[in-house]
Amino acid sequence: MLAAASAWGAEKVESPKSCAQCGMDREFFAYSRMLIRYADGTSAGVCSINCAVTELKQNKRKQVVALLVADYAGKALMDARSATWVTGGKKPGVMTPLPKWAFAKREDAQRFVRENGGTITGFDDALDLAIKENE
Repeated sequence: MLAAASAWGAEKVESPKSCAQCGMDREFFAYSRMLIRYADGTSAGVCSINCAVTELKQNKRKQVVALLVADYAGKALMDARSATWVTGGKKPGVMTPLPKWAFAKREDAQRFVRENGGTITGFDDALDLAIKENE
C-alpha cells in the first residue's frame, strides 16, 4: 500500500523494501522503482528499469502479467507501457549511466525536460536502451 509523502525517500512502498537485483532501498528510490507481477502469482520489486531488465532476463520463462513503474513526479505505481518516459538529461540515473524516468502526465515529463534536459520517448525505447546497457 502506498502512502503519499513529499520527501524523496519518505514514502512507504509495497514489498519488498530492497531491490531484488541490487539490494538498493526501494523506499529511497520510490520515484524510479518498478514492480513485476508474474502469472504464477509471484512478483519482484526492483529499484529501476535497469534492474527490471536483469530480473526479466533471469525469469524469461515466466509470463509477466503486470509491469508497473513509479511516476517520477508523484511516486504512485502505473503501467510502464502507458507512461511517458524521459531518457537522458542531467539528473543522475538509478543503476545506469543513461537516466530513464517514467511520468504519468506528459506535462510533467515536458517540465522535467525543460529543467533537466533529456528526450521524451515511449516505454519500448526506454526498455531497448536498458536492454542494450545490460548486454
